[in-house]
Amino acid sequence: MADHYYSQKPDSESRPLFWDFSLRGHLLHFQTDQGVFSKKEVDYGSRVLAECVQMPDLKGPVLDMGCGYGPIGLALAKSFPDRTIHMVDLNKRAIELARKNAEKNHIGNTEIYESNIFENVRTDDFALIVTNPPIRAGKKVVHRIFEESCRHLAGNGELWVVIQKKQGAPSARKKMEELFKEVDLIGKDKGYYVFRGKKS
Repeated sequence: MADHYYSQKPDSESRPLFWDFSLRGHLLHFQTDQGVFSKKEVDYGSRVLAECVQMPDLKGPVLDMGCGYGPIGLALAKSFPDRTIHMVDLNKRAIELARKNAEKNHIGNTEIYESNIFENVRTDDFALIVTNPPIRAGKKVVHRIFEESCRHLAGNGELWVVIQKKQGAPSARKKMEELFKEVDLIGKDKGYYVFRGKKS
């Protein structure tokens, strides 16, 4: 069976790639590999989300749900050194790479660990959760991420989501409106929509 980026243990042979990419004005050095999402460059959805996220005034840590090899979480950690950025993913290889990339970029304000969605997430007072959800895992998984994000946010905390219009942006917004007191469309770029949900 072919590996998916949401496989827990990719079976594909390791063939590391090394490249640089600029996010939020920071040049970041990345190591990627077979069996992880968008291994040759930062995918467009992650770029759109990373560039437009605004940190809420609310104090508290941040979570990058489904961090992959780390582009969004590391860009936020670099931009907001006073915040702790939790970065989680189901994919063991992605987590190893995210740790290497944090080290490679001298970023210390991160906690990077394996978790199947929120299984190993012990914090429930996040000020901000960001996600480029694994669309190929199916709508049920994506909606579960929204539901559990709501439970793990502090009051007035925010969930920021990037999703392509053709891959379910309208239904994602509808689901978020069931869970959050406010849902706003923050940005649109080449068919990618960024939604912000604010918890009551």
